[in-house]
Amino acid sequence: MTLIAPALAVSTELNRITADDDLFFKLHSLYPNALVNQLAYRFDSALSRDLLADWHAHLATGFIARRVRTTRFPIARAHWEPATESLPLHWSDTPIPEDRVLDWFLEQAAVEFDPERGLVWQLAGAPLESGGTVVTLVASHVACDGGGMMHAIVDSLDRLNRGESPDRSASAGRLVGPIAGRGRFAADLADARGQLRAVARGVRAARRARGVSEPARNPRPAEPRLPHADTWQAAEAIVQLDLAEWDAVATAHGGTTNGLLIGVAVGLLGRSGRIADGAQVRVDIPHSMREADDPRANATTGLPISVSYHAGERADLPAVRAALKAAGRAYRDPATIPPIQHLQPVQMLLPKMVLHKFARTAKAPECLCTNMGRTAQNIATLGTHHARDVIMRPVVNPGPVELFRQVEVGINLAFSCDDDTVTLVVTGGDPDRFPTRAALRELLAAEFADWGLTPRFW
Repeated sequence: MTLIAPALAVSTELNRITADDDLFFKLHSLYPNALVNQLAYRFDSALSRDLLADWHAHLATGFIARRVRTTRFPIARAHWEPATESLPLHWSDTPIPEDRVLDWFLEQAAVEFDPERGLVWQLAGAPLESGGTVVTLVASHVACDGGGMMHAIVDSLDRLNRGESPDRSASAGRLVGPIAGRGRFAADLADARGQLRAVARGVRAARRARGVSEPARNPRPAEPRLPHADTWQAAEAIVQLDLAEWDAVATAHGGTTNGLLIGVAVGLLGRSGRIADGAQVRVDIPHSMREADDPRANATTGLPISVSYHAGERADLPAVRAALKAAGRAYRDPATIPPIQHLQPVQMLLPKMVLHKFARTAKAPECLCTNMGRTAQNIATLGTHHARDVIMRPVVNPGPVELFRQVEVGINLAFSCDDDTVTLVVTGGDPDRFPTRAALRELLAAEFADWGLTPRFW
């Protein structure tokens, strides 16, 4: 399901949740913490527990320190309030072997969150046997998208590294919103009226755009069906490449950074057998709608495009570039936005049990490509320590293998870089095409070789 973020909250008194927030909040009770955002570090130096405790204190008064406050009116939107509690720092004194770093990162993503209490993030750290340190910050998608998490990290690290004290009113935590006071009843009533007007506008816009459609996704092939345990962990790989080489290859094939990312993803799907020769692949590209001093937890829209796959051939990067430009233009004009996007106010009125019914038949993206750009260098320093590696990614936590098949999860690529190095996180969510980490890595190595790229796998 692709969502487009609505405009900033109408109410100036309370920071109302967006349609994306509402969807993630309702689905939390059906698939708790199935998808979380994770920032992961690997340092060559030894970080102290006290340093992480100081960072934790800044995060606890910052942008992601928020809780969902529900309303008395079913039509009025819930809103965000500052969280007064948080999950404690999780520090381990047991050194982690280098060959278990990826597994340790995954283990830290298995957190039980509670959005109504504000328990929506956790910071963890551990020493490495080599003498370095690993650190992760995981956050519920209810409380932040990638852009929201990045805002929280940059703000908290800047304040920590300047030696400032934790202070909600002086940090990005001030954007979360006020605590509802005596005027809450009137505010909720006004918001309920506003939501009814938004529903009417959305229905009218959907009717006007009824001829607009999004690219179709390919059904998941029923065979093969590999033997797996009842609970399955999506296969993943972390790979690094030289940025100069990545840019050179993209340019040589008439494309851009985004185009090459999409080309690799589509080629990977084809090699796995998930899509057939000649298929049109739907690729979803998250696009941030975040503005300066934006209070929203989730402020991302999705740009879907269609990319041709031909066995034995690399993706046509100029065609991908043209499709991306066309998608960007289309989503700036309400007349060319698909009807489902206009109906988000209606979605927010659906009771949880109705949304759960729809969710059980909904399908996950077959190909999701996220480019976070040159963000790693902005958050690589913690105190006096500079990270050797910075990873930003969505994590698909373990779940019933039949659920992965039912929702038809495909492939997810998350790209970030600094001035020198590309870090690519690849998650294969199809248990019968990407059954193991080794199988995914083998497919990736072949795809990179086809493009003339030189990967360094973790």
